[in-house]
Amino acid sequence: MNLSPTRPRLFARPLAILAAAALVALAAAVPAHAEEQVIGSGGRPGAGLVREPGKSAPARGLNEAPAPAPAPAQVDGIDVSGHNESVDWAQHWADGKRFAYIKATEGSTFRSSKFSAQYTDSYNAGFIRGAYHFARPDGAPGDVQADYFVDHGGAWSADGQTLPGVLDIEMPYFDADQCWDLTPEQMVAWIRAFTTRYHERTGRQAVIYTGYYWWVDCTGNSTEFADANPLWLAAWRSTPPEKIPGGWSGGWTFWQYTDTPLDQNRFAGDLPLLTEFATGTPID
Repeated sequence: MNLSPTRPRLFARPLAILAAAALVALAAAVPAHAEEQVIGSGGRPGAGLVREPGKSAPARGLNEAPAPAPAPAQVDGIDVSGHNESVDWAQHWADGKRFAYIKATEGSTFRSSKFSAQYTDSYNAGFIRGAYHFARPDGAPGDVQADYFVDHGGAWSADGQTLPGVLDIEMPYFDADQCWDLTPEQMVAWIRAFTTRYHERTGRQAVIYTGYYWWVDCTGNSTEFADANPLWLAAWRSTPPEKIPGGWSGGWTFWQYTDTPLDQNRFAGDLPLLTEFATGTPID
């Protein structure tokens, strides 16, 4: 994908509850805390930690440092396109990658010549994989491009190894207006047409891949899609993104954090949660 690295929610904050130490002469009871929940990066329950109500942290010595909170669960993955001439799926698996998104189509006429092999090879290597469509809002309407995507690789099946399709909506990779010469209202209408048709055809809500600044500039920071469409946020940085586009108060579901040596991503949850997401089981 082609977004510039000026993009992205913080991972779950650490627990900060310290039990009072017993006094020398008096034994004071430690009051129980109400439930405290730590949510994972994408705001997805299951990616964080939950302390049961009425249970306090174990007492520690005065000089003992608090135990660090466990790191939030996450799954690493990659995304590829026809530009990736050779993908060593076995090596990526050995490196801990467990999911992949693969470019299938662009606009209403282009099909990636590498898609079929990449899609099949990733599946055979054990990856949970899905397809993505590079949007061309300067061309056919959104519903037409959604049909083209579904007909050429973007369909979905509840086999536990197929992720819902992605609408890759961003600035052109060639010299053109960054918003494809559409007003924010026109852009939102185009995206709505695509996502509505994709849902009609597949029964799943399309994932939306975008970047914070593009979304703000080109959709007016629309909040229309946040309740239904999972967010895949492009933000090439070493720490989790803090800037989240319109309405996605739960944060990102996927985060693309670098394009080196190829596009690399994280899912805001553990592997069982990713598998549930692939099967269509609600995870929120």
